[in-house]
Amino acid sequence: MSDTPPPVLPPVPTPVEPRSGCLTAFMVISGVILLLPGLCALLFGGASVIDGGKIDSDIAPLVFLGLVVGIGGVVLIWAAIRGRKAPAHPGTQP
Repeated sequence: MSDTPPPVLPPVPTPVEPRSGCLTAFMVISGVILLLPGLCALLFGGASVIDGGKIDSDIAPLVFLGLVVGIGGVVLIWAAIRGRKAPAHPGTQP
């Protein structure tokens, strides 16, 4: 048999500390609160379209702002559920 050394395996990455449950709960609660303006924007925008066939110019910016805030709430809830999956930077490893 030959005297070849065994192959060198890459180092096993250390597991990332999970986020605390309190922070996850806070993110979900904040996301749900941010969903409320989005729901109101859908209701008022939909009622405006059904009533007059188009969105009035005075309510259109508020509907748009409400939808943007609601999308932010969805993103916040998604980030809370997904968790921390980012790889550790090489400089931050012990």
